[in-house]
Amino acid sequence: MQIIAKPTLLVQLWESREIDFVEMMKIVVDIQQEILAIDGDMHADLEKLMLENGSHQQDLWGANVYPMKDTCDRIEFTSFINIRPSQGNRNMEVQNDGIKSLIRSVVDKLLV
Repeated sequence: MQIIAKPTLLVQLWESREIDFVEMMKIVVDIQQEILAIDGDMHADLEKLMLENGSHQQDLWGANVYPMKDTCDRIEFTSFINIRPSQGNRNMEVQNDGIKSLIRSVVDKLLV
C-alpha cells in the first residue's frame, strides 16, 4: 500500500503491485487533498492508511482502477466504504456526480 501525491505511471504501479488482483487495483481517493492510496487488499486498509496520514473521513471515497482499460473506462466507483447515509450515499457506488468528477480528476492527475 502506498499514498500517491504526485503523478505516477499507473503501469509501474501495476507491475510492482503487492496485491495480485487479476485486472484491477483498489484505491481510496482524498478529494480534498487530491491524493490517493493504492494497492490494498481491502478499501478499508487504504482508508485507514489515509486517515493515519491526516485525511478526513468525509473526504475519502473508494474505487477500483483497471489499468488495462481505456482511460474513460478505467474507474469503477464502488466500495463498501462509500456507504455513508450521513453524506447522502446509501450504497456502495458513489451516487453524487460531483464527487465522481472529483475522484476522476484526482485519478487522472495522479495515475498517468
